[in-house]
Formats: sequence, structure tokens, C-alpha cells
Amino acid sequence: MNNTESALSKITKGRDRTNILKKQEQNLLAYLVQHVPSWMNSDMLTAIGLAGSCITTASFILATYLHRSLLLFGIVGFALNWFGDSLDGRLAYFRNKPRKWYGFSLDFTVDWLTNILIGVGYIVYVRGRWELVGFGFVVLYGWAMITALLRYKITDRYTIDSGLLGPTEVRIFISMFLALEVIVPGSIVYCGILACIMLFAVNIMDSLKLLKIADSRDKEEKKNREPEHDTQ
Repeated sequence: MNNTESALSKITKGRDRTNILKKQEQNLLAYLVQHVPSWMNSDMLTAIGLAGSCITTASFILATYLHRSLLLFGIVGFALNWFGDSLDGRLAYFRNKPRKWYGFSLDFTVDWLTNILIGVGYIVYVRGRWELVGFGFVVLYGWAMITALLRYKITDRYTIDSGLLGPTEVRIFISMFLALEVIVPGSIVYCGILACIMLFAVNIMDSLKLLKIADSRDKEEKKNREPEHDTQ
């Protein structure tokens, strides 16, 4: 087993991924964890990810008051967010210094802050009645996060993906929306509406699947609690 394969086995431990870019993303992360400077730790990477979200929010604000092309800085922000958010936990496992519950709690807190920051940036940029799209995105993405938590509680399996879509694909889609807005002003409103519709549909499907799993677990636990009847 070479170094990359060894790194890959470490960073994928306990991670159940189903997203489209799973293979390419995991191979890239396995390469990157081997080249992160020794002085950099997981908390620093988490801070880099959050800083990336702040840059994306700032790009919306700057585009509002200065020039629309500044939205492109949001793509840089998403790239930094992916780098920090995707590597922080993987680096800990690669270095055999995992803090499962600390990392889990920190990740979810930062992810929620990121969700709010992106929503705020969108609301500042579009203004007017279309601000509701930004509110809708924050609520719907929050729903997806709650579903992930419930799934972990019920199945004891942690996954951040909804079928073929994961956070990485969402970042790519929003980055494409930002680039399109620079070329076609006003398109970000329709892209936001489309994103909300897709999120709503995915959330409904994931919630129904989760309820089915929860019902099966209830029945199984009830069956296990029932006293055995004497059949003699």
C-alpha cells in the first residue's frame, strides 16, 4: 500500500459518502493531508474554512456597492471554505489525533454559521421581495442539517450527503451561479429559486426515507422488548 492509499484508508474511516464527486474528492484530500504543514492543525483549517465563508459574504456586499464582478471573489471564498472544511477532520484522522465529538460539534456549528453568512450575503445583494429566497435557502439548508443529525442518531451512521449531492456539489453550483450573475445580471434570483426548489425536494425525500427507517427501528425495538411467550 502506497502513501496515498494509506492516507485514503485513514481519512475515509467512519465517513459514508454518496456524492457524485466522492472518488475524485477523496483522492485529492488523501493527497492534500500528506502535504499540510506540520505546524497547521485541524482548528486552523476550520478557521480557514470559516474565513472563506466570510470572503463569500463580503463579495456579495462589495458587489452591491461597488461592482458586480466582485462576486467572483465569492468563488475564491468557496474554494477556501472547501479546503478548510473538508480537510480539518481528515487531517486529525490522518495524524491519528481524532477528536470525534469535539470535531463533530465544531463542524456543525461552523457549517450553520456558514449557511447564515451565505444567506445574509445573498439577501444584501438581491434586496426587495427576492430577499425571501435567501431566507428560504437558509431554512432549507438548515432542514438538511437537522436531517443529517437525526439520521446519525437513528442509524448511528454519519453522512452529510443527500443522495448524489453533497456540500462540495452545492459549493460548485453556487459558484456557477455567481459567475453567471456577473455575465447575466439578475440571473442569481432565478438560480436561487431553483436551488430552493431542489433543496425542498431533496429534503422531502430524505425526511420520508428517514421516517421509514425510524419506524422500522421502533418496530424492531418493540419486538425486542416483548417477553418471550412459552410455546410449550
